[in-house]
Amino acid sequence: MGTLPRARALTWTAHSRDKMRQYRLSEGRVRRILHSPHRVEEGIAEGTVAMMQQSTGKHPYELWVMVVDSPKERKVISAWRYPGVTKPRSPLPRAVRSALEDLIAEAGLA
Repeated sequence: MGTLPRARALTWTAHSRDKMRQYRLSEGRVRRILHSPHRVEEGIAEGTVAMMQQSTGKHPYELWVMVVDSPKERKVISAWRYPGVTKPRSPLPRAVRSALEDLIAEAGLA
């Protein structure tokens, strides 16, 4: 019987920590989104992946996490709460997109 592969280290950008605080998301909640996403899409920034979990009820919302994967680590770039339900592959709001592009340019990931 073989051994399980080692999990990649999870690192956080300052932007992702700020957004988690803004949207009241805990580190455990973000880890749960990464572990069992409802939908996975290519991120709006080059080389990123976006993962989402939905909530149901009277006022549905989606929790999104954007990550960059490398062989040794998974870096959380951003996390946000989207009010409402997006269609698969639908574009994100312009404000979110420009904020993420600025962050990625600052981090030197582009």
